[in-house]
Amino acid sequence: MNKFLLTSALCATLTSSVLAHPAKKVATDDEDKKVAYLFTYFNSNDPKDEQICYALSEDGYNYTPLNNGDPVISSDTIAFTQCVRDPHILRGEDGKTFYMVATDMRSSLGWSSNRGLVLLKSTDLIHWQHSAINFPTRYTKQWKNVIRVWAPETIYDRQAGKYMVFYSLRTSDPDSYDKIYYQYANEDFTDLEGEPKWLFDAGNATIDGDIVYNEADQLYHLFYKQESGRGIFQAVAKNLTDKWQMLDGHVEQTNEAVEGVGVCKSLDGKSWIVMYDCYGNGHYQFCKSTDLKTFEFVKNTKTEGKFTPRHGTIMPITQAEKDRLMKEYGNNKQPILPGFHADPEVLYSNKTKKYYIYSTTDGTPGWGGHDFSVFSSTDLVNWTDEGKMLDVRGDQVKWATGNAWAPCIIEKKVKGNYQYYFYYSAHNPKTNRKEIGVAVSDNPTGPFVDSGAPIVTDNDRPQTVRGGQAIDVDVFQDPKSGKFYLYWGNGFMAGAELNNDMLSIKKETIKDMTPHGGSLQTWAYREAPYVFYRKGTYYFMWSVDDTGSPNYHVCYGTSNSPLGDISIDENNYRLIEQSPADKIYGTAHNSVLQIPDKDEWYIVYHRINKNYVDGRESGIHREVCIDKMTFDKKGNIIPVKPTLDGPAPLKK
Repeated sequence: MNKFLLTSALCATLTSSVLAHPAKKVATDDEDKKVAYLFTYFNSNDPKDEQICYALSEDGYNYTPLNNGDPVISSDTIAFTQCVRDPHILRGEDGKTFYMVATDMRSSLGWSSNRGLVLLKSTDLIHWQHSAINFPTRYTKQWKNVIRVWAPETIYDRQAGKYMVFYSLRTSDPDSYDKIYYQYANEDFTDLEGEPKWLFDAGNATIDGDIVYNEADQLYHLFYKQESGRGIFQAVAKNLTDKWQMLDGHVEQTNEAVEGVGVCKSLDGKSWIVMYDCYGNGHYQFCKSTDLKTFEFVKNTKTEGKFTPRHGTIMPITQAEKDRLMKEYGNNKQPILPGFHADPEVLYSNKTKKYYIYSTTDGTPGWGGHDFSVFSSTDLVNWTDEGKMLDVRGDQVKWATGNAWAPCIIEKKVKGNYQYYFYYSAHNPKTNRKEIGVAVSDNPTGPFVDSGAPIVTDNDRPQTVRGGQAIDVDVFQDPKSGKFYLYWGNGFMAGAELNNDMLSIKKETIKDMTPHGGSLQTWAYREAPYVFYRKGTYYFMWSVDDTGSPNYHVCYGTSNSPLGDISIDENNYRLIEQSPADKIYGTAHNSVLQIPDKDEWYIVYHRINKNYVDGRESGIHREVCIDKMTFDKKGNIIPVKPTLDGPAPLKK
């Protein structure tokens, strides 16, 4: 399913009739009772982190990220710049419609590079309609030289009976500075009516406005950042479009640089939560107020791992809404690696007594990643990022320029010392083909030194093979003979014995090992061969169909030798496949791990991130998972059901 439903062209051009005053829902029973807070935010100035994330809290001050800290809305599906910041969320007057607005901005282009904002609307907090508005092309007369449209927010204007969207605006004119402007949204919340109108400014750069209505004094309170005053200040007005009266005193309870203020009524209605981004020091600060006049420090957030929130807002939610969010985005131990990674290769190192995973760096259009990452663990659950261990687009690899795909690695003792041979595929610009290289290191995390040339080229395909690519390499040591073998191929499976130097193959041993056929082509080989040995049997695994396809899955067969014919049991060949009911998609391209000296096995594989299941991005946003793998008494692999929890940590 595509959760980011396109409901209008990115450059909204429509105008709409006046929005009728919606009937405000009156909370009369427990189903309307608010039990938690939803925090919407982005994570950093890195383009990959300029996306909308969620976190939950029961007290308004301590938050746990949802979706394992990953975005819940993909910026490249909603924004001109493919990045968004400063999300503001609002519950509508009907109690069941939600509105969100965000800055359409990629900060790496500069702080005066954004030209618009994004409007979003939802009835379940999961599926969002969206439209983006680019001011210079939309308002070509007065606002064609806009260079900033910052931190939009939405509030219901009771007097006008419409939703007001307000934001800071600045042009390239020499005397221009940031001022707060507003417009009303149309009925569908897909466009803004009329031209920007001035709302407020403090006489110098005025940004990051947040407005709440206080029943106690029957005033609107505008909180804003004043660049000259270096802090957060307040102004009040009886109506939103009245002249605002500026109040004395700072809101923030710190000497740190702050921005992105957000104010929310507490669940019990007796106080206000005031939060702001201490952006210079990388944390959020929360305060409490009973009257919006005095503010008491409560705590600084603990930011760690993927939870490094920047400029966001919070909103109270009901139990039903919380349950829905937890069902959709509830955290679990999977995926085991942060970010987008694919084609995992797992290794146990006898030298370090640790486990390692090597992966394709994913999330890049056209599978355009150019480096490989390595992660280490002692328990298969907690993984440490050991960094980028090989980059094919630089000095490390002379013969390749990109498309660093599907690695494998093996440990070998050479003259009493351990050596690590890392095989991978990459694009060779000289041949304009994918070819296979090898790099060597004394340690599983590197540094690795490339051999200087591909060891498998397009010319090394079996004579019976036509088409396909030299990718998805696997390396295997036969425990019977001690010999090493290499396997590869997309559209075909080739196998060959390695020479003793591990840097070349015995070309006379190249064999076409492609398993063909299968009822409804359910075990027809596509790519990603993997070989392992157990109790006298050689197991061959491979992926079926294309990454991103609903039919993408893993099958296996067996043989009596490393280069022998592969037998497929028509009653037992499907190893792992997706489980849409559990929101698990695209489970394939695997490796296998045996715990040393035990008949204990695990399958490590990638799946498609559930937020990218449909569309052109589905095959390039993959994540790495692990599950236990077992056998029956006959040696058949029992089909693996992919889980959301993964295995328990290994016992030491």
